Amino acid sequence: MSVTAERKTALIEDNARTSGDTGSPEVQVAILTERIKNLTEHFKTHAKDNHSRRGLLMLVNKRRSLLDYLKKKDVQRYADLIGKLGLRK
Repeated sequence: MSVTAERKTALIEDNARTSGDTGSPEVQVAILTERIKNLTEHFKTHAKDNHSRRGLLMLVNKRRSLLDYLKKKDVQRYADLIGKLGLRK
């Protein structure tokens, strides 16, 4: 269910603003999105796993907070990120 080290490294490289950047909102949102996708797949086979569902809701809320922050700080970075990750329709 968690993100592998190789996948996490790839996400960081794809979304980092500068080399060595691991804490920017873009990187954090990308990692959270990957974890959310993994948990969503988990729920297709384990529909009654309510303990993990609580964790999923916390991840979604954390991602929403980071996206709100990014939108408030720089709308262009926000638009680029949601386009890149495919978060909005």
